[in-house]
Amino acid sequence: MLAAQRRNLILDFLRADGAVSIGSLAERLDTSAVTIRRDLVYLDSVGLLTRTHGGAVAGAPSRESTYAEKIGQAMEEKYAIGRLAATLVHDGDVIIIGPGTTTEAFAESILDRTGLTVITNSLPVAEAFVPATANEVIMTGGTLRASIRAFVGEATNRTLRGIHADRTFVSGNGLVADFGLSTPNMTVADSDRAMAAAGHEVVALVDHTKFGVRTAIQTIASDQLSHLVTDAGAPAEQLGAFARLGVTLHVAPSGSVPA
Repeated sequence: MLAAQRRNLILDFLRADGAVSIGSLAERLDTSAVTIRRDLVYLDSVGLLTRTHGGAVAGAPSRESTYAEKIGQAMEEKYAIGRLAATLVHDGDVIIIGPGTTTEAFAESILDRTGLTVITNSLPVAEAFVPATANEVIMTGGTLRASIRAFVGEATNRTLRGIHADRTFVSGNGLVADFGLSTPNMTVADSDRAMAAAGHEVVALVDHTKFGVRTAIQTIASDQLSHLVTDAGAPAEQLGAFARLGVTLHVAPSGSVPA
């Protein structure tokens, strides 16, 4: 059976049942669980279903902001966050950088470092380092999620499982102290978790517009964060809650000019 035919049957089963498991699909389609899992990752990446642990449910997840939308939001604050987060990076460090316009601004702020090993699944982050030839950049590979210009999926996660970095720098769609970082997409969440697990410390780069937003899927719990870098517009009560959890806070001053 061709992959396209198998994926269409998966969508038919979902429309009829509302939810499916990997085991039941493998049995009904007479194929392996590995093949089914790969199909679900692909169908999730193009927004035709929502992958869950052990299967999938019908319909696309809650809407994920695209790269084009994010690039126009709070950019002054994102560049200020990037410059402040850059103080956590030293020559020779091994760092992981996740996708997002805030992490891209951070990448642009560390181009003067030397001897870095940078692991990323983000196309814009990798491209930012093109002129910084004194550093090594490793891309994870995986399935391209075009909306966020990043690679996700099992191939991405497999690469990350073989890495130990000094720090992981990540962003997200929302951040709440009693929940943590979150995203609407399971596949993106899995890759964010793999990045966090590969870093000795996890640094969240989050502008004030993301606070109080709780999207469908938790990526990194609040107590797993070592540092939170944000801007002066972040709500004081949320910052206080993170401080009580032992997260080190870094607040960029307002009025900064983008780099």
